[in-house]
Parts: sequence; structure tokens; C-alpha cells
Amino acid sequence: MVGECARVSKERATMNQTTTVHVLRHGEVDNPTGVLYGRIPDFHLTALGRRMAARAAEYFAERPLALLVSSPMERAQETIAPIASLHPELKVHLDDDVTEAANAFEGQSFGPGHHPLRDPHNWKLLVNPVRPSWGEPYVDIAERMTRAILHAAEEVGPAGEALIVSHQLPIWIARCAAEGRRLPHDPRSRQCTLASVTSFGVLDGRIVRVDYAEPAIDLVPRKARKANISAGTGGQADRS
Repeated sequence: MVGECARVSKERATMNQTTTVHVLRHGEVDNPTGVLYGRIPDFHLTALGRRMAARAAEYFAERPLALLVSSPMERAQETIAPIASLHPELKVHLDDDVTEAANAFEGQSFGPGHHPLRDPHNWKLLVNPVRPSWGEPYVDIAERMTRAILHAAEEVGPAGEALIVSHQLPIWIARCAAEGRRLPHDPRSRQCTLASVTSFGVLDGRIVRVDYAEPAIDLVPRKARKANISAGTGGQADRS
């Protein structure tokens, strides 16, 4: 009994010292043709995407955030804006380490009637799905995202909380790295919907816990919940 009490006490003490770095995916993007926008500028949130951002702000309203970080992409900055407005004492720091992954298919449409993967000119990009050959190496994404998460944890200190706004692939790769999963994966398997929150618990410079929440899931169109490219229409999207 004494041993069990000591174990519980130690676990509680550990939890009390764990820093939490929340990583939020941006909201729905105005992209009716389904372009793989990647790092292309001028892709903004739809009206529905702004509602998702507002929902995220509600979710974090009572959290003791001590640091705000965003990808430099407009959609990420627009997502963090309503959260920042609730924390006027905090400046939003832009960090290239949490930006979208580089991709050779950037600018090509994956919308209805468009099939870039069937184009023979693109086949050379598909030769190595493990690295992958079409974009930024998964190991590089994992390294920069983990660096950003650990830096944020160091900035806010033990038991503190930080928020980063990033993108689906970088967030998923960070989670895979933290959980010891293989980095190559089927994109359809990613658990990272629009405006979802993947939270990393950091203790003694290591990620020791990963949690996941979907505070805006009721706003995410069903057909977009497993999509890897946000293809909003600029207005209220059909949720069927």
C-alpha cells in the first residue's frame, strides 16, 4: 500500500512538472480547385475556416498559454489571430521550423478531374515513397518540428503551456517521431483534421506524452475529415 501511494505521488509530481506544447492545425483554406498549395503564398482561410479558428480560440481561452508560435503561412497566422487577441500580452512568433513541408507537386491541382499521380511526367517523383522522393525528407520534418516543440517547452518552463500553429504533415510527422512510429505512412491514416490539436507533454527535454483533440470537428465537412489538402470554397462549405 505504501509503495502504491509513493508511485501515485511520484506520477502526480511528474505530471505537475510536465510542460505542454499544443500544436494546432490551421482551419479550412479557400482552395476550390484543390491545389496542393504547400508553401505558395496567398492561400487564406474561408469563412468556415475563420469559424474554426474562433472555435480554437474558445478551446484555449482558459488555458494559461505563455508562448504563441505560428508558421509564416497566411492560413496559420489567420488561425492563431483570434487566439492571440485573447492573450494581448503575448506576441506571435513566426517560426520556419513549423512551416508546411516542401513538395514537388506544389501548385498542381488534385481536385475533381485532375490526376497528377497519373501524369507520366510526375512518375520520377514517386520512385522513393520512404524518403519521400517528391518532397522534404520525413526525417528533416521530424527534426525541425521536434526542435520547435522542445524549444517552446524550454521557453515556457516546467508546467507551462505553449501553442504552435502548423500544418497537417509536419504535425503528423512530429507525432510519429514522438510515439516511435515509422515516418513513412499512408497519408489517409493521418489523425490530424482541420483545427485539431495535438498536444505534446515535455519533461526533462523529452516528449513523454501525446494527446489529441478535435474542438472544431462539427465544423469540418465530412468529406474533408480525411483529406490531406484543404479545398474550401470561400464560403460556408457543405458538411455532407
